[in-house]
This record gives sequence, structure tokens and C-alpha cells, in this order.
Amino acid sequence: MRYQRMNRRTLLASALAAPFALTALGHFAVPAAHAEIDINTAAQFVQTTGQDLVGVLNSNQPVAVRRQQVAAVLRKAVDVDGVGRFILGRWWRVATPAEQQEYMKLFEETLIRNLSARFGEYQGVRFSLGRSQQRTEDDALVNTTIERPNSAPFSLDWRVGEVGGQPRVVDVIAEGTSLRLTQRSEYSAVISRNGGQVAALLDAMRRQIAALAARETR
Repeated sequence: MRYQRMNRRTLLASALAAPFALTALGHFAVPAAHAEIDINTAAQFVQTTGQDLVGVLNSNQPVAVRRQQVAAVLRKAVDVDGVGRFILGRWWRVATPAEQQEYMKLFEETLIRNLSARFGEYQGVRFSLGRSQQRTEDDALVNTTIERPNSAPFSLDWRVGEVGGQPRVVDVIAEGTSLRLTQRSEYSAVISRNGGQVAALLDAMRRQIAALAARETR
């Protein structure tokens, strides 16, 4: 069966209409249970991560350098493995061990390339912390406001959980959009349209990475 092309929205693009959204990081989530995280710890983590990103974005480094630096910040801040596994959902059990391994590799590269490409080209960004609240016994929700030149400020909620004893971004909510569920639905649709073959998704992800890489070299 000929593989159908994946929806052209890049990974997390629906939630990243405002380029500062993290991470895109789908609506991030971790499938495993977390230890309860303190609200103040979550807020400080988001504040530090935001400041790191703003510092990179507003630097005078070349775009390519800023992209690499943003990627490094994101890899430290986001629970990429948990996000990727959640988004693949029930298809994780369908995938072979080799497909699972390749999926995780492709997912991380796609995620980081998408976010780095967006973050790495914007300057004049400002970031402010809003209200924090305990979302569940396992995670906290931290509200932020992002401002960019010539654009209206927008609100972004960061869901933070404790992963491996460290705070990590496990969710991003932009304008009420559930990012993890959006991406999970898109990935599932690709697989379903191709007879339940996870290989169809892997092929689409490879094409997406190639397209992103080509744009970065322009």
C-alpha cells in the first residue's frame, strides 16, 4: 500500500503558532507515574527554562548557532521519551522493537528540529511568569505570558512533572489546545490510513526531517 503523506502541519505546529511555545513542544505527557512536584519548584523550573530560551533568542549569535543552543535547552527541559511514547499511544504495542527504537530517534529529531527552527529565528522576545497551580497530585501547571515585537502577547501554560527525580516539561497548552492529543491523533491517522503499519509513520517522519533539514540550509 502506498503510504499517505502526513498532515503538513509540522510536529506541534498547531500549538506553536506563536513561536515561543514549547514544545512543541503535542500536548506533552508522560505515561509513567510521577512523584508529586512542588508548585514553587515547577514555577522556578519554568522561569529558568524561559530565561535560558530568551537569552539565546535575543543574543547576537548567528541563526544556526541559536538553533543549536535552543535545541540544547529543550533537550534538558522536555521529557522527550515520555512525550514520544505517549503520542504513539496504542501503536507502541503494534510496533516491532526495531520500529520502536527508530520511532524514538526520529521523534526526538523531529521535535527538536521543529522547535529549534522556530525559536532560533526570533529576537526581542520577553517572558513573564503568571499563576501556578497544582494540576493533579503528580504535576503542576505554570502560566506564562510571551511577548514578541509587532505581535500581541499570548498566554502559554507549561505542565511540569517530576521525571527521574528532576522537573521536566510534560505538557504545553496553548489557547486551550491539547497538544499531545492533537499530535497523537495525527500520528494515529497516518498509521490507520496505511493499514495499521507503523512503518508508514516512520516514512512520513523521515520525509519531514529531510524537508526541515533542507529549509535550514537555505
